[in-house]
Amino acid sequence: MAKALRAIAEPPLPNRERPGEPQPYDATKDELLDFYKHMLLIRRFEEKAGQLYGLGLIGGFCHLYIGQEAVAVGLQSALDGDKDSVITGYRDHGHMLAYGIDPKVIMAELTGRGAGISRGKGGSMHMFSTEHKFYGGHGIVGAQVSLGTGLAFGHKYSNDGGVCLAYFGDGAANQGQVYESFNMAQLWGLPIIFVIENNQYAMGTSVSRAASEDQFYKRGESFRIPGIQVDGMDVLACRGAAEEALAWVRAGKGPIILEMKTYRYRGHSMSDPAKYRSREEVQGVRDKSDPIEHVKKLLEEQGVTAEELKSVEQVIRKQVNEAADFAEQTPEPDAADLYTDVLVERY
Repeated sequence: MAKALRAIAEPPLPNRERPGEPQPYDATKDELLDFYKHMLLIRRFEEKAGQLYGLGLIGGFCHLYIGQEAVAVGLQSALDGDKDSVITGYRDHGHMLAYGIDPKVIMAELTGRGAGISRGKGGSMHMFSTEHKFYGGHGIVGAQVSLGTGLAFGHKYSNDGGVCLAYFGDGAANQGQVYESFNMAQLWGLPIIFVIENNQYAMGTSVSRAASEDQFYKRGESFRIPGIQVDGMDVLACRGAAEEALAWVRAGKGPIILEMKTYRYRGHSMSDPAKYRSREEVQGVRDKSDPIEHVKKLLEEQGVTAEELKSVEQVIRKQVNEAADFAEQTPEPDAADLYTDVLVERY
């Protein structure tokens, strides 16, 4: 019987082509300074958003991106803004700021104002900017992965050369619709990069307690989707991985997974006291791996003075304060706007 079983066993899978090992991006001094400014803007903006939430000016849920800045800045700096698309979950402020979208309209959206980027209707979790091909901001865990697969299908169907960057977290990585999306994306050879922002905690549950396979970059193997694990606290590593992934997808080789090993300093949302981890753990990551401090040191090595960095800090704080003032002073949407932007008809 055993001999018969061996006779009908499937032959071993042939060696499949895999992407190359990504190298840290070799940034110029100006590029490095640009990365620093974008990450610092996200950090200071999110700190201000936390303050406004505490004052009651931001309602509902609010998920801050503090600690994860290198992921969005590094990856999105490699995209082609004219054709590539991005979609993410509800921790979305940082991704919009990484695109260079005006902080004023993002903060106005957080506070539910008519001048917000979604006219005050999306709030913290559901922001959109079709102008920048940014398609949310989604509150249902993992839903954006299927929607991102649809965006990738759109890119392939229209043959526009675009690639979709679909972000989701380590918690969402255990959702069934993610694997349905993996299967379809590989089956149809869709141009999509699945980005798993592994910040170590799915809400209040650590990866080790929630995932039987905690090496998330391997999650696509059964679908023949290759994966790369990346230091998500290093913006140059993120940019280098993005370039490798984009080269793979643009060459028509189908989807790829990037697991970004990152860390959030704050709770899952503003209502989370984060008692499931120690202050020492969080401080240890800040001391050893903070993405902004890392780039700051690189800039200092390239001759950027403390005074120049201080000036950058002052400009960004002013920009964030002006965004907060704008959000507080602009009116809420008119009641009649409740019935607008509900349906888009295409003929």
